[in-house]
Amino acid sequence: MGPRLLHYSDVENAYDAPGRIGRLAGLIESRRDGSTIVAGTGDNTSPGVLPLVTEGRQSLDFFRAVEPDLETFGNHDFDYGRDRILDVVRESPQTWVTANVRRNGTVFGADAGVRPWTVVDRAGERVGFLGLTDPATGSLNPNATGLEFEDPIRVARDVVDDLRDRGVDHLVVLSHLGAADEELAAELDVDVVLGGHVHSERVERVDGTLLTRPGVNGEVVLEVDLGGRPAVSRHEVTDAPVHDGVADALRSRMRAADLEEVVATVEEPIDRSEGTVFRGESRVGNFVADAYRWTMGTDVGLQNSGGIRSGEPLRGEVTLADLISLVPFEESVAVAALSGAELLDTFRQADGSRVAFGEADWWHAHVSGARIVWDPDSGALKRATVGGEPIDPTATYTVATTRYLFHSDHEFPAIDERHLVEEGPIQYEALVDFARAEGIDPAVEGRIVREGDGYGDRDKDGDG
Repeated sequence: MGPRLLHYSDVENAYDAPGRIGRLAGLIESRRDGSTIVAGTGDNTSPGVLPLVTEGRQSLDFFRAVEPDLETFGNHDFDYGRDRILDVVRESPQTWVTANVRRNGTVFGADAGVRPWTVVDRAGERVGFLGLTDPATGSLNPNATGLEFEDPIRVARDVVDDLRDRGVDHLVVLSHLGAADEELAAELDVDVVLGGHVHSERVERVDGTLLTRPGVNGEVVLEVDLGGRPAVSRHEVTDAPVHDGVADALRSRMRAADLEEVVATVEEPIDRSEGTVFRGESRVGNFVADAYRWTMGTDVGLQNSGGIRSGEPLRGEVTLADLISLVPFEESVAVAALSGAELLDTFRQADGSRVAFGEADWWHAHVSGARIVWDPDSGALKRATVGGEPIDPTATYTVATTRYLFHSDHEFPAIDERHLVEEGPIQYEALVDFARAEGIDPAVEGRIVREGDGYGDRDKDGDG
C-alpha cells in the first residue's frame, strides 16, 4: 500500500463555526496514519469573521492541532498583507510551498521557510510537491502589493522536470489556480493536482492526471490513495468526531471578539449556500444589494456573488458576527457613475461563461433598483430596467457596489477606477446600519430572471 493524501482547502469561514472546524480536525486525526500526508491548498487562513479580527492567526489553533505536512498560498491568505501571513508561516508546523509567488526575484517567504518544492517520504516512497497560486491575486488583492505572481505553467514545468530527475515516485501539485487546473494537467507530467480556489467539489481525470477539489468551508476532506492508479475517497466532516481542543480555542476567540450583539431578527431563515448565491436572484443577495443602495442613495445596488461568503442560514436573532460573516472584508461600499451602455455591459458580465473563475452556469450579480432578464441559451441580455424604466444608453446611473470591483479585472471589467465618485462605510458596516434601520426581511421578487432555469415564473414588472 502506497502513500495516502488527505486534502482540505478553502477552510475560510469554517473558523466561525467552532464545531465544524473541530470536526474537520477530528476527521483528519481519525484518518491519519504513518502512510498519510496532510495537505492544504490555500485560503485556509481567511476570510471570515475571526480571520478579520485576528488577521488570520486563528488558523494557528487548527494548524497546531492537526500538524499538516504541507500548505500553499491562496489569494485570501494575503488579505492582511504579506507580513501577517509570514507570521502565520513562521509559527505553523507545516511546510509551505510556492513555485510562482516571489518577492524581489526570490521565493516569497524563503527566510520564513517557504520552499518552491519539497519531497516527502511515506510508505517507502518519495512524493514530490510544488505549490501554485492564481496569478490574478496580484491584481485582485491590494494587500498582495510588492509580490510577483509568475506564470504557473512555465514555472511549474521547470520544477516538475527537476523533481522527476530526482527520482520521485509520485508528483503532486498543490494548486490554488481554480479553473486553470485543467491546463495544468494537460501541460505537466504530474500524477495528481490537489486543487482549490473554486468552491465546487471536483474529482475527475484530465489527460491521465487526477484532479481533486474538496469545496469550501471545511465540509469535506478528500483522501487520495497513491498506490497504483490514484483513487479518491470522500469524507464529510459531519460524520467525524470533534477535536475539542480546536473547537474550544475558537469558541474562546469568538467570545473575546464580542460580536454577539443582536442586530435584527429573521422570521424565515435566509439561505446563503453557494448553490443559492450563484444561481440567480436570492434573498441574501437582495439584502446585501439593498443595503448598499440604501446606504449610498444610488439608482442601483450591485453585489458580486463571489463576495458573499457561504455559511449557515441567517435565522432567528442575527448578530454582528452573522452580518460581518456575509462580506468579511475591509472593503468599502463605493459609488460608480456609469453610462447606460456601461451599466448594460456590467449586467452582461454577470453571466458565468464570461468570468474567469467558477462554473459556466453560475450567475455573478445581485441587484437592487434594477431588473434583468437574461437568456442563458443565447447568452443575451433581453431586457434591463432601472426604476421600472428601460435603461437609456446615453444617461448616467449611480451604482453602489464594493470597492473591490473598481480594482479587479476579474469580475465586471466594465467598472474601473475612472468611474469612482464616492466611498462610503465598510461593507459589513453598511449591512449592520441597514438591518438596524430597516430590519432583515428580503424576498425574491423577479429582479433577475434567467429564462428556462426556473426563474421565468418570477417575471414581474417591479424592480424591487
